[in-house]
Amino acid sequence: MNNSSDSRPQTSPGVKFPGNRSKLKVFLMIFCTAVIVFAVGSFIAIKIIYDSNFPRADKPQFSNYLRFEDVPEYEKQVVQFKSGPNTLTGYLFGKGNNKGLVVVAHGLGGGTENYLQEIIYFVDQGWTVFAYDCTGSHASEGKSTVGLAQSLLDLNAALNYIKSREELNRLPVMLFGHSWGGYAVAAVLNYDHPITAAVSVSGFNSPMDMLFEQAKRMMGGFTYVQYPFMWLYQTMLFGKSAWVSAVDGINKSGVPVMIIHGDKDNTIYYTGAAIIAHKNEITNPNVFYKTCSKEGHNGHSNLFYSEAAIMYRAIKNQEYKELNERLGGEIPEDVKAAYYQEVDRFLWHQLDKAFMDDINHFFESALH
Repeated sequence: MNNSSDSRPQTSPGVKFPGNRSKLKVFLMIFCTAVIVFAVGSFIAIKIIYDSNFPRADKPQFSNYLRFEDVPEYEKQVVQFKSGPNTLTGYLFGKGNNKGLVVVAHGLGGGTENYLQEIIYFVDQGWTVFAYDCTGSHASEGKSTVGLAQSLLDLNAALNYIKSREELNRLPVMLFGHSWGGYAVAAVLNYDHPITAAVSVSGFNSPMDMLFEQAKRMMGGFTYVQYPFMWLYQTMLFGKSAWVSAVDGINKSGVPVMIIHGDKDNTIYYTGAAIIAHKNEITNPNVFYKTCSKEGHNGHSNLFYSEAAIMYRAIKNQEYKELNERLGGEIPEDVKAAYYQEVDRFLWHQLDKAFMDDINHFFESALH
C-alpha cells in the first residue's frame, strides 16, 4: 500500500472562488467603459472634423472670378425657393431662349458667380439657364453647407421649383454640375424628375465614398476604425439621402449622361471616389465618358479653362505670392483691393471653347 499523500490542496466540487470572479467583473467594467469612452470620443471627433469642413460659404470680399456687375448685359431674374428649412436664392438667365433649360449646380465653397462664365456660354448657345446658391452658400440661407449630400437635396428642391413654373416646366431640362454639383446632377436621377440629359464634371459617386477618401488622407488605416462613426454621423445628418449614389441614379434613369473627369484630380481621385472610377458598375447604355489627360487641364477645375487662362492664372498667382512675401504675409486691405482691381476677370475664367462645345453638342443631341 502506498502511504504517500497528494500534496495538492483538496477541494470539493462545490467550492467557489469569489476573488477570481470579482477580478473578471472589474476587468469587464473597465473594458466596457474604455469602449464607451472611445466610441463617444471618436464620434465627437468625427463630428468636429466633419463640421469644420462644411462651414458657411459667403462671397469673399476679394475674388478673381466674374461678378454679376461685370456682365450687366446678361440680365437675370432673382427667385427664391425652399430647401428644407432654408430659403435658397436662384437666378434665371437667357429670358426668351427656348432651346431648353440648363440647370447649373455649383461646387462646394462657391456659388452661382463662380460659374458665371459657363452660364454666359450656355445663354449664348440659346439655352435658358437656372442657377442657384446651395444651402449655406453666397446669397442663400443656412448656417453651414451641412455636408456632402446637401447638394443633392438642394438640386432636388430646385427641380421641384422648376416644376412649379409653367414657363420653365415645358422646357427640356439639362443638368450641368461640377464637383459637389457633379455628384448632385447624377444622384438626382434617382428621383422622379423629367430630365433630358446630364453632364457631371469632376463628380464623386456617393457621400460615403468621398468622405472615406478624404478621411483616409488624414488618418490612413485608422479610417477603417472610424468608419462606423462616420456612417452614423452621415445618417444622422441626412437619413437615407446619405446613401444615394450617382451610379444608381444613372442606371435607374437611362437618360443620356456625360461623365467628365481629370486623370490628375487631387480633390476627387480619378481611380477613387470619382463616378468615372465606377464605370464597370454602370449599365446605362447612354453614358459617355471623357477623361481629361492634357497636362495643366486634367485637375479638378482647370479642365474648364483655356490655355491663355491657365498661363494668366500662373502669372497672377506668382505676383500675389511675391506681394505676400514682400509684405511679410500681412497685405493691407487697400493693397489687396488694388491687386484684385487689376485682375482681368474675363481672362482669368476664359473657357476652353472645345471643352464647352463638347458639352453643348451633347445636350443638343439629347433633344433629338
